[in-house]
Amino acid sequence: MPPISDRWFLTSQNAENDFNGHALSFFIIFINKDVFLVCWCKDIMGDNKSVISNDARSHFLDMVNSPKDLRLLNKGQLRLLADEIRYKIINTVAKTGGHLASSLGVVELTIALHYVFNSPFDKIVWDVGHQSYAHKLLTGRSKRFHTLRQYKGISGFPKINESVHDAFGTGHSSTAISAALGIAKARDLKNENYDVIAIIGDGALTGGMAFEGLNQAGHLKSDLIVVLNDNEMSISKNVGALSPYLRKMITHPMYKDARKNIEIFLKKWSKKAAERAFALEDTIRALSGPGLLFKEMGFKYFGPVDGHDTGTLISAFDNIRGIKGPVLLHVVTKKGKGYIYAEEEVTKFHGISQFNVENGEKVKSSALTYTDAFSNALVNLAREDKKIIAITAAMASGTGLDKFAKEFPGRFFDVGIAEQHAVTFAAGLAANGFKPVVAIYSTFLQRAYDQIIHDVCLQKLPVVFAVDRGGLVGEDGATHHGCFDLSYLRHIPNMVVMSPKDENELQHMLKTAVDYDGPIAIRYPRGEVVGVEADRKFKKLEIGKGEVLRKGKDAVIFGINKYVYEALKAAEELGKEGIKVAVVNSRFIKPLDEGLIIDLAKKTKNIVTIEENALQGGFGSAVLELLEKNDIKANVRRIGIPDNFIEHGPVEVLRQKIGLTKENIVKTVKGMLKK
Repeated sequence: MPPISDRWFLTSQNAENDFNGHALSFFIIFINKDVFLVCWCKDIMGDNKSVISNDARSHFLDMVNSPKDLRLLNKGQLRLLADEIRYKIINTVAKTGGHLASSLGVVELTIALHYVFNSPFDKIVWDVGHQSYAHKLLTGRSKRFHTLRQYKGISGFPKINESVHDAFGTGHSSTAISAALGIAKARDLKNENYDVIAIIGDGALTGGMAFEGLNQAGHLKSDLIVVLNDNEMSISKNVGALSPYLRKMITHPMYKDARKNIEIFLKKWSKKAAERAFALEDTIRALSGPGLLFKEMGFKYFGPVDGHDTGTLISAFDNIRGIKGPVLLHVVTKKGKGYIYAEEEVTKFHGISQFNVENGEKVKSSALTYTDAFSNALVNLAREDKKIIAITAAMASGTGLDKFAKEFPGRFFDVGIAEQHAVTFAAGLAANGFKPVVAIYSTFLQRAYDQIIHDVCLQKLPVVFAVDRGGLVGEDGATHHGCFDLSYLRHIPNMVVMSPKDENELQHMLKTAVDYDGPIAIRYPRGEVVGVEADRKFKKLEIGKGEVLRKGKDAVIFGINKYVYEALKAAEELGKEGIKVAVVNSRFIKPLDEGLIIDLAKKTKNIVTIEENALQGGFGSAVLELLEKNDIKANVRRIGIPDNFIEHGPVEVLRQKIGLTKENIVKTVKGMLKK
């Protein structure tokens, strides 16, 4: 008997016995020394229903080393496989953290995609990428899945250098259609023949880029399948009784064959009549459900279909894959499917840290985070100032604005995954007397770079940017590290950029920002605060002024954010060896405290800057530019993020690797003085 995998040996037989009027088939599965009997009955419609003995345990996931192995399983076994995948995802994410609800919602969809399409020959592009856990399990990464989001382990998002089955890397939203269309057009230009499928969902259609991709796809008419994974949008609502009837009809093979025959007949009679008939049919189909928009954009629309019925999905994919031109299949799924806590609290389980599987409770410390400190400060300020408005882009909980929304619902706006709109929307509010605070993760704010320049800074409008997750964010990796914000914000005219050394300074910076009459950004990291005592009363800081925390004649360290404290520790250690080092809390990246920097540079001649930002164009670069402008010669060493994308892993591990540590500061200062 040939092995199916290293551990599996399979024998089967169609016993053709009768089981309540249905044919009965058997599999005898040998897993090491264990033997399990699995049987299923095949009803008259050809759908397989699993009947497994109480003593049986299914290990179908062990059989699947690549998508082609799925075709060894019948539809009943695929349903069991879906259960195993969910179990694996839940228990892994409970230990590693990750995006749970979205991945649980697309398990059957992923199985059906890989059952019908031939990856990696056919190209599957996942939008956002946090839906891709089941995809990873089915494409040869099951045995390494326990390393999900761990240092040197597999990524939490698709990566083209991780697997040939990852056709395109995705970590941000609304990009899949554009990327898939590019792949499809490349295929056409090379006269190749394969399917390209984009899976977009999880609110990604709120991003304008998705519609830009849809618009061009409808214009180019290239063969492309877009799967709309609809799990919460109002677009999923059906209209009347005609829609479910047509939905069943248009995905059935008999419909497809009949449509083809009618088309041949009508074309023989009159080509024009055929075109009119099928245009009318397309219009009726679109009007019977939420497909009119997609039809007008040039897509053939099918659906909605049940996204948790593997058999229906397989049939639907089988029937649309041969249709020419752009096709959209509307699939309705439930986020968190199969795990009751994730189903009930979708937002909590969208991106979650370690949790207890039995009760769904997070395993977390009670320590205050910078996000918490920002949230508390903003609510306190908003109680005193009714002009403060809070805006976010689909991250109310992640940015801490859920607390603001609860207390001031009329002054809170979640614009969806639309960072560009968020910024210009804020600009409109600012132009009319309000004080908008736009809270967006650093990695996502860079998507609104043009709007920051043209709609805010060019007009010098008082918009406050609360840049959360500045610096390294850990296990989400390169797509989510906030490595570039100091560089892309500080070179924009009229922009003020500041970063607090601790949570107390953060609240003072927020007060400074909402009272400032121009564009201003506060950049703070992910994770726990320093733990200092916070002042009860907020105060305004003088724009562009740093503070000297320690004096010294041998060298000076200019620090930003939490690295001010690392600099103080390094200076103390160096002091034990007789090396006197000054430490400055720079506070402002733009404008710099020019007088302070020039004065200390002239006195010590040895300068170290440290920041958790790209060295190119960052805070250290600003110091160098200032020295060059004033013709001051000094020894300058910059510590920061090098010119490459940083992998995923625990933040402290990544900081050690890069050199963002007290030890490296000490080493750098000693090296300068030695030379």
